Amino acid sequence: MALSKIDAVNFLTGTIPQGNVANASLGAVTALPAGVGGKVLQSVTATDSANYSVTSTSFVNSSNGLTLNITPSATTSKIFVQVSIANHFAPSGQNFFMTIYRDSTNLGGANGMSIHGGFSEAVPVSMSILDSPSSSSQLTYQVYSRVTGGTSEYGSSSCVSTITAFEIGA
Repeated sequence: MALSKIDAVNFLTGTIPQGNVANASLGAVTALPAGVGGKVLQSVTATDSANYSVTSTSFVNSSNGLTLNITPSATTSKIFVQVSIANHFAPSGQNFFMTIYRDSTNLGGANGMSIHGGFSEAVPVSMSILDSPSSSSQLTYQVYSRVTGGTSEYGSSSCVSTITAFEIGA
């Protein structure tokens, strides 16, 4: 039976011999090379457990709880925003629209990012977007909603709704 020799000096310091791995230290192995993006640099989450009524036919911020601020570390960063609404209800014959705003910009366009209507029971809503704000100043992301008429509701005092923003390095 052959015996194996353990290199005690390198074993104790944590150094990997150059011939075994292309990078000689753990830091070099786990670090991304320059120019490679996609790392999550930071994340911010806001939660809300309130119920809101919406009567406006224009997009309005009807829930201050689903608002957050994030300051990108570079103008090349992207911001991935994800929203999960506990539930919403739009009576028969009505449509309920939701979208995400960055400051005063509607990221979902005229009809928003989520359109629902005519449910006999409350259902959950989720939406997300990858934003390229080209800014290193503080940004505010918030949920806006509108209806085609009447009153719709969203949120829940018994469930938590969330909005989360992730800064993605370029």
